[in-house]
Amino acid sequence: MSAVVGRPVPEGVRERSRWAAPPRPVWEEEPAKTGLAAKGLVLGIACFAVLFPLWIVIVTSLSPKKVIDDTGGLVVVPKGITFVAYQELLGGGQVQRAALVSIGVTLVGTLFSMTVSVLCAYGLSRRDSLGHRWILMTLLATMFFGAGLIPTYLLVQALGLTDTYLALILPSAVSVFNILVLRGFFMGISPELVDSARIDGAGDWRILWRIVLPLSRAVLAVITLFYAVGYWSAWFNASIYLTDQKMMPLQNVMIQLVQKQERPVGLSAQINTGQLSPLAIQMAVMVLALLPVAVLSPFVQKHFRKGMLTGAVKG
Repeated sequence: MSAVVGRPVPEGVRERSRWAAPPRPVWEEEPAKTGLAAKGLVLGIACFAVLFPLWIVIVTSLSPKKVIDDTGGLVVVPKGITFVAYQELLGGGQVQRAALVSIGVTLVGTLFSMTVSVLCAYGLSRRDSLGHRWILMTLLATMFFGAGLIPTYLLVQALGLTDTYLALILPSAVSVFNILVLRGFFMGISPELVDSARIDGAGDWRILWRIVLPLSRAVLAVITLFYAVGYWSAWFNASIYLTDQKMMPLQNVMIQLVQKQERPVGLSAQINTGQLSPLAIQMAVMVLALLPVAVLSPFVQKHFRKGMLTGAVKG
């Protein structure tokens, strides 16, 4: 029912029209019930394949040692819940220190990477910037050609970054792909806005801070999540650049636990006396490693389509 011109549309009608599915084009047929059922079945299987292993990890980490011993390994059906594994992990020792290291590296590294990437992408998005074409070609070349592991390690060693936290940030601080996505999004911003700001006397710094960044919240949220997940999940740099176990991030401690190379400091006595199950400790560390990503991803999910598609297509 169409509203009469000049009359306000009732609130309920506006709400229904806002949340209603968009109308199909006249040339597109209505989906068949079998097709809808097949899509639902495929999505259900995909969700089950993703959530079922996560369910097993969480249930096993919360299961008492007797239940884990009775099942002979991973627990599918919970038979009692205990938080002893999490209490021991977060009560101090190597795991807690590794978690703090991962949090610090993720925060500092993400801030540094976003600052460098935004400044580089904004400069490359301005066609009148000095040498932007040659710089862009150089960045693109690094996506296909790399120096290799040994030259990279020698460079980090020559800079004195081994056994420092900077070795976890600087070697992988910038992603050319993320810069290209940001550049494409910045180039899609209306040039009239930038020109009007220049007429009013605004410089590049003010244009970037007052115009470009507020209009790019979607792509900034997506790229920030990419960098944060990359730093949080990184383990390779720590394994080759760090020798001090006290400086290891959470992912490396998790690898040591899963491979049973060693046990976290302060937990060996509880495991040896039968108070804790080594498998519950391993699963609890996995949950702690996955928790930040699982919590932050839904808040950024709404920006993925706009941020990635616009940044990748335009420019």
